[in-house]
Amino acid sequence: MKKIANQKNEKLGEILLEMKSVVVAFSGGVDSTLVLERAKQVLGPDNVLAIVIASELFRNEEFEGAVKLAENMGVPVKQTTVSELEFEEIVKNTPESWYYSKKLQYDHLAKLAEELGYDFVLDGMIMDDLEDYRPGLKARTEAGIRSVLQEANLFKSEIRELVKELELPVWNKPASCSLASRIPYGTKLDRQKINMIDRAEKFIMKFGFDPVRVRYHKDAARIEVIPDKIINLFEHRDEIHTMLTNLGFTYVSIDLYGYRTGSMNETLTNDSVKMGTS
Repeated sequence: MKKIANQKNEKLGEILLEMKSVVVAFSGGVDSTLVLERAKQVLGPDNVLAIVIASELFRNEEFEGAVKLAENMGVPVKQTTVSELEFEEIVKNTPESWYYSKKLQYDHLAKLAEELGYDFVLDGMIMDDLEDYRPGLKARTEAGIRSVLQEANLFKSEIRELVKELELPVWNKPASCSLASRIPYGTKLDRQKINMIDRAEKFIMKFGFDPVRVRYHKDAARIEVIPDKIINLFEHRDEIHTMLTNLGFTYVSIDLYGYRTGSMNETLTNDSVKMGTS
């Protein structure tokens, strides 16, 4: 696998070499970190800009960590903000809302790149993203954003291997996502729900559970951790139950299937998927 990953890494370099200057949508995750590092290597730091977006739907810690990481990597950083909860199409939290969320971010990045004089905007989409419901792909294409990791046919396991070889600290960082992904479709988004989820997950993380998801079901919280760690939750059940009920949940439950990305998409029908990507 190492040989294949290195071949794809060379292909990634060839793709980047064709670009004179790039903006990288930088989240501080393993995927966008590889894009940023390779763009710096190929084009030089003077021709690369990391843009880190703050949003009400993402943790401040993620934003601050991404800014610090990009700075430590020796790349210029621009901090910017989008206000997703100001847009009704996002607040409604339908399958299509992911399209509008990504459209807001991608359009914002494309506008900044044009204003600042950069030729391309790059994101961190990977081959694995094609296996789940990803309406953001449509928004990406419409905005003219390049997914260079997909263009190089790179998968998550290969990306982690490459980032580890580059000795970057996020090679084994768990995936992160919008806090809105914890809320079922059809349940409107607001700051109170987002805050409940954020505080609940950070509290559980203190006991060593990472990744963890607290899925919001009105008065019930559904906790997802790695399957092998489920039994360990019971060692802290009193503290967790007290904290989550204090936050506003009436019931606190554990998902016996454990942590898995995209679990809220399991309720989607074929029709709703088509609606979301139309």
